[in-house]
Amino acid sequence: MAQNTIKGTAYVLGDKINTDYIIPADRLTWDPSIPEERLKIGSYALEGLPDEIKKKQPFITDGERAAIADGTAKAKYNILIGGKGFGCGSSREHAANALGAAGIEIVVAKGYARIFFENCVATGELLPATSREDITDKFETGDNVEVDLDNLKVYNRTKGGEFEIEPLGYILPMVKAGGLFAYARQKGLIGPRPKE
Repeated sequence: MAQNTIKGTAYVLGDKINTDYIIPADRLTWDPSIPEERLKIGSYALEGLPDEIKKKQPFITDGERAAIADGTAKAKYNILIGGKGFGCGSSREHAANALGAAGIEIVVAKGYARIFFENCVATGELLPATSREDITDKFETGDNVEVDLDNLKVYNRTKGGEFEIEPLGYILPMVKAGGLFAYARQKGLIGPRPKE
């Protein structure tokens, strides 16, 4: 068994999932640095998806929203599978915050918008892993998935199949530390966080 493994339920999306899909602009009034407001942002994660996707299988139902907003629950999906250009569009840090607050631990996509990728790492919200091939047709929403970060594999435990992800380099220890500043403090590169 790999030391660094993420297991859970997949929510599958396609190409060019933009930041407006991830968290609509009218939800940007909340401050993700305030824990209660960060949870509210998470309760609206992926609310901007087109209706044809949401009607087929909503990421968060209206009934689940309140429990996510008050911190008593997370979304039933903790792994996102995506295609090319994940996180494209406006460079809002709230997008990574929304997914992390909703309970997403990892996104496995064929490619990312650079700023979204860096926001995931810098905030420590979730791990952006890059698949070597487009795997969106190899998974369905609700499939049981295992991501082996040591051996760089993604397994579909419902249908079978294993797929490779790119080496994670610096991003795994940085996300595990809780983001850029937490990692820098851990390594002694900056001093402790100032008291408020």
